[in-house]
Amino acid sequence: MIIKNNIDKIRQAIPEGCTLVVVSKTHPIEKIQEVYTTGHRIFGENKVQELVAKYEALPNDIQWHLIGHLQTNKVKYVTPFVHLIQSVDSVRLLQEINKQAIRNKRVVHCLLQVHIAQEETKFGFSTEEVLTFVASAELSQLQSVKIVGLMGMATYTEDVGQIRKEFQILKNLFDTLKKINLPTNMSMQELSMGMSSDYTIAIEEGSTMVRVGSAIFGERNYTLQ
Repeated sequence: MIIKNNIDKIRQAIPEGCTLVVVSKTHPIEKIQEVYTTGHRIFGENKVQELVAKYEALPNDIQWHLIGHLQTNKVKYVTPFVHLIQSVDSVRLLQEINKQAIRNKRVVHCLLQVHIAQEETKFGFSTEEVLTFVASAELSQLQSVKIVGLMGMATYTEDVGQIRKEFQILKNLFDTLKKINLPTNMSMQELSMGMSSDYTIAIEEGSTMVRVGSAIFGERNYTLQ
């Protein structure tokens, strides 16, 4: 009942046109099923092994998003079924996703992860790298991937001004890309920013997709990692 109340509260706080991705990482199947019974179908996982196990154990109408760092040697495990890879942080990774997508005869939707935080531990392209990549011929050659937007994580801090500024950097890049002539396999539809601690700020700054876990499930059980 607590989970249902939490997800209802968050749904009410999210405006129309903004998608809620329920981050289920480290949480057991039973808790995910509790969310599923409320009618929610979009879930995000950080780790490939955990994502594959939950995909196999849960109903097949769930849209699974990979939101954590993805190693190239693990791309093949998620390519057959993943709905959206939000964490594409290098050209090399995108090339491997394209290669595995061809093998699976599908087009895999992706977001480019942009490094907007001051924390060095977070992954992602710089703003300049995104603009350079989009202008190059490399992206248009990868016809089995579709870039549908950007993803970013703000610094984990209580400084609301800093968080807001970082989200604004990502939104400005998103708007810039919307105005230019993009390759046919790229379009700016989704701006994924905002987590449990800062999703309300992210929405104010233009997020179209928020990734919320602990505000729904409670704090993660790290013993399951």
